[in-house]
Amino acid sequence: MNRLLITDAHLLHPETAEISDTSWLEVADGRIAATGTGRAPSPTDDVRHIDAAGATVMPGLVDAHVHLLLSTLDRQESASWTPGYATVRALAEAGRMLRRGFTTVRDVGGADHGMARAIDEGLAPGPRLIFGGKALSQTGGHGDLRPLGDDTMPCCQARPAFSRIADGVDAVKAAARDEFRKGAAHLKMLLSGGVASPHDEVSEVQYTDEEMRAAVTEARNHNRYVTVHAYHPRGVNRALRAGVRCVEHGNLIDDETIRLLLENDAYLVPTLITYDQMAKLGEKLGMAEASRRKIADVHEGGLAALERAHNAGVNLVYGSDLLGPMQTAQLEEFTLRAEVQPAADIVRAATSTAARLLDLESRIGTLAIGADADLLVVDGNPLDDIGVLTRPQDNLRHVIKGGTVT
Repeated sequence: MNRLLITDAHLLHPETAEISDTSWLEVADGRIAATGTGRAPSPTDDVRHIDAAGATVMPGLVDAHVHLLLSTLDRQESASWTPGYATVRALAEAGRMLRRGFTTVRDVGGADHGMARAIDEGLAPGPRLIFGGKALSQTGGHGDLRPLGDDTMPCCQARPAFSRIADGVDAVKAAARDEFRKGAAHLKMLLSGGVASPHDEVSEVQYTDEEMRAAVTEARNHNRYVTVHAYHPRGVNRALRAGVRCVEHGNLIDDETIRLLLENDAYLVPTLITYDQMAKLGEKLGMAEASRRKIADVHEGGLAALERAHNAGVNLVYGSDLLGPMQTAQLEEFTLRAEVQPAADIVRAATSTAARLLDLESRIGTLAIGADADLLVVDGNPLDDIGVLTRPQDNLRHVIKGGTVT
């Protein structure tokens, strides 16, 4: 049995935003076995001991919007990659995410069961990978990245990719069933244009109500859920009425959106840092001019939407949505959210609330007895200064995943 004892620590419980007096935490066989205050049990020879020396122990972080496979913005370059090369690059990025303190990530377009299995089996270091396979896009939608001069029809969409094209109720059902067959934990639908797709507008409405309801029905039949890429109320509100559980981005939401999110106990995953980075680095990194022009449409609205949703009590979850070399800014989402949210709520978005979205609330995002021992040992108190989490090179002493110290 793998055992670990952490002593002289302050335990941060995100559910209640409480941090304990000097405490200890014991791990056995990858799970939290016991915690307490005061004098700790004496470590034996078969127990690894970490003296936290007054540091904070908290649950590992969750990023609920990543794209491991999208490790470059150069589509011409990536078109020449083999599936094996693309996967190796994706797993390398997973390892970097783990070292930043993310012990669980939800991939919402691209990652597959092979990547998750490689991480689970220890073939590559990385966070627990909750994947949804390929996102569904209509023809000409956010996930249809064919150049305007390409008249070929999508066929045999078997290569690793962000998305797959499915038009009509029957095709959506078949695609959903296929992604669930391959182990997807959720289904993502692309319901509006996007910044990274140069040939559509952010306010576009993609997919019909009938297609959305078909996807929701298939997801519920498989005990899964649908999340949607959407910015504008024209798409977001229709999706919520159709029964989706989660909305990605939502930068331009209105009062009706807030009402529907609350009525449906749905989740919102803002991704502010990706627009911040695109605005700063998009041209340098070769992003198309049409994409750069669209950044302004969503950049300014994102923070205001987050503030409105927070004030209303919407379920908010941490997400970054960074592509290619911009993924190094993954932790800066904390900095942006701190402009309109208290630190405790931001920490919850990246721990306990994220765990509820992923249906893993008894396993991650908590220091409860029996939970997976996904832990961070950090200098400082993130509830007093969220910047503690954005400087891992200075403050992150240990990342522990499933009881294993990395």
